[in-house]
Amino acid sequence: MIMDVIEIQKIIPHRYPFLLLDRVTQIKENESLIGYKNITIGDNVFQGHFPGHPIYPGVMILEGMAQAGGILAFKSMGNMTEEEAASKVVYFMSIDRAKFRAPVKPGDRLEYRISVIKNKGQIWVLDGKAYVDDVLVSEAELKAMIVDK
Repeated sequence: MIMDVIEIQKIIPHRYPFLLLDRVTQIKENESLIGYKNITIGDNVFQGHFPGHPIYPGVMILEGMAQAGGILAFKSMGNMTEEEAASKVVYFMSIDRAKFRAPVKPGDRLEYRISVIKNKGQIWVLDGKAYVDDVLVSEAELKAMIVDK
């Protein structure tokens, strides 16, 4: 299943400039998701991180992983209608074992590869990895919960 940014916005509440996922290219419900964000010099974060030496912040990479993980969790919860999905939200519960292995710069395509470690009811434990040109740039274990708004 491929999702563009319009479809993504039907599932998660994030909007520009904090929507950090441009496209989902693959979803295997209850298993994995692959999606990406194109990093451009026009991203607001580069005004201050760092002038003359733009590096995409690690916390933004982690948030992008969390947004991708939220989509995976929602899509794995069964056939929710748009109305049902609109009444729920994914809360980020924890980040463990976060590592940053290489800088991400304007012009990079940041690919998120998320896989399910464990799911129990509304709680999801996910393995998140981020790549640029198939080189691992960041990884973390994420925990999230789907709750009513």
